[in-house]
Amino acid sequence: MHPFEYHRAPDPEGAVNALGPKGKFLAGGTNLIDLMKQQVETPARLVDINRLELARIHELPDGGLRLGALARNAETAAHPLVRERYPMLARAILAGASPQLRNMATNGGNLLQRTRCYYFYDPAYTQCNKRDPGSGCAAIGGFNRIHAILGASPSCIATQPSDMCVALAALEAVVRVQGRRGGRTIAFADFHRLPGNTPQIDTNLRPDELVLSIDLPKSLYAEHSAYVKVRDRQSYAFALVSAAAGLELSGGTIRSARLAVGGVALKPWRSEEAEALLVGKPANRMSYQAAAERALTGAKTYEHNAFKVEMAKETILRAFTLAQENGSQV
Repeated sequence: MHPFEYHRAPDPEGAVNALGPKGKFLAGGTNLIDLMKQQVETPARLVDINRLELARIHELPDGGLRLGALARNAETAAHPLVRERYPMLARAILAGASPQLRNMATNGGNLLQRTRCYYFYDPAYTQCNKRDPGSGCAAIGGFNRIHAILGASPSCIATQPSDMCVALAALEAVVRVQGRRGGRTIAFADFHRLPGNTPQIDTNLRPDELVLSIDLPKSLYAEHSAYVKVRDRQSYAFALVSAAAGLELSGGTIRSARLAVGGVALKPWRSEEAEALLVGKPANRMSYQAAAERALTGAKTYEHNAFKVEMAKETILRAFTLAQENGSQV
């Protein structure tokens, strides 16, 4: 691990001002410290933000919910208002990592997780445009079983690993941030970036910006939502494919729907086309299958991950079916 300076921030303004050009904010550290040990991340300064008052979870005047950036994942999943109004989110959080990690990991840090691509994590592989822009992508011609089938580019086929973020995409969350230029909000759909020609840039955060909270709008999907994760083992494994699905039903007809898919792209893959296809349709298997087909339109596979296309379709079908049946139970 490279040497670094340590600074404990007294407030958000102090944290932002102390960061410097090569600094990183330190909260739970469950991803950052691993990357530092591997010398993938080599910050010159760590700014400890754990003492900031950003851990509160509370109701907003419009009936939405504000999740403090420093609230721990376990605390968020167990919060009564999250379980009651956003059960999809509670399930997604509980599907991630281990209980010990969920006790440490923060909501803000979850948004900033970096890919678990083998080639990114191991500096012995010199071809990684995420670590070294312009060096190439070893995954394209290498072992790419866990890699992207949507939104990839010739520069990078990595995937975004978060479970929580898939649910937040489906719930149309908004991220509040603060930097030297002041505060702003970022729609969740605009928070993460696809690789394009700049795969080293994961999000649209400015370098000095600190995540303050994640705001959830009033939900129409508390009664009918689900999160389904398919992985290699039952626990402590990242998704091969996952799906967050929500349904607003009137009788047997779908009034509105939400769908985001994980494990398929470098950001949670929200499919507004699939959602629109469901509006006015009967809540049944045929409708969900049509939505799944639409969501996977344009998928591009590589040598070892072609199985993900059908797996994603079946995962979407399963998520909508569960949402219809008993999705409100956590």
